[in-house]
Amino acid sequence: MDKKTWIVIAAIVAIFGGLVAITSIQNRDETVAVDYGEYDLTEIIPASEASGNLTENVEGDPEAPILIFDYADYQCEGCASMNPYLNKLVEEYDGKVAVVFRGYIQSYHQNGTAAASAANAAALQGYWSKFKDLMFTNQDEWYSANAADRQKLYEKYFTEASEGKGDLEKFREDMNSKEVAQKITFDRGLADKVGLEWTPSVWLGDELIPREEMGADFLKNMREKIDAKLKEIEK
Repeated sequence: MDKKTWIVIAAIVAIFGGLVAITSIQNRDETVAVDYGEYDLTEIIPASEASGNLTENVEGDPEAPILIFDYADYQCEGCASMNPYLNKLVEEYDGKVAVVFRGYIQSYHQNGTAAASAANAAALQGYWSKFKDLMFTNQDEWYSANAADRQKLYEKYFTEASEGKGDLEKFREDMNSKEVAQKITFDRGLADKVGLEWTPSVWLGDELIPREEMGADFLKNMREKIDAKLKEIEK
């Protein structure tokens, strides 16, 4: 079954599939009620009980003066396309720009919850960045996979990202942990607070990048904005 056909089918069963999957995350044992009003979403938020004691997933130096916030879904095709561009900005502005990834699972993505769980489980062992890239690069492999097949693929990506040094059993356990479930719920709450309307939703500090600026000229537009911010900082 090709990807377009699967998208149609997934949309039809969204209420019974995707929404149930997200609800199951929120209803796992001992998930924590969170007051999102206390957080500054233009800063990296420290790990706490509210986030399952997981840190924010960051590409680049967390101390970078310029922060880009990427609200995305690992099963989102547009998010996969955007990932190399965001990586490129981090590389070009070495130490000056970092990207903070905040997950927002679309209800019609039947593998979105599992993908986010896998990515955060990889993060707990320090392999999020490489794992994230492998997930996006190989999105077609697991996009329509059943539960057993997608798990095999996620474990393959984890082994590759960790160069065989990761603890695979811990990875499996963490995927199903209440801490990872809380992190996914926490990220979604942050996205809801900014009024997320689509993925990928990219913010430069407190500035939402319009969708019309996320096409072919995205890197050009971002470089201009980043350069202007750096000039202000350096004054």
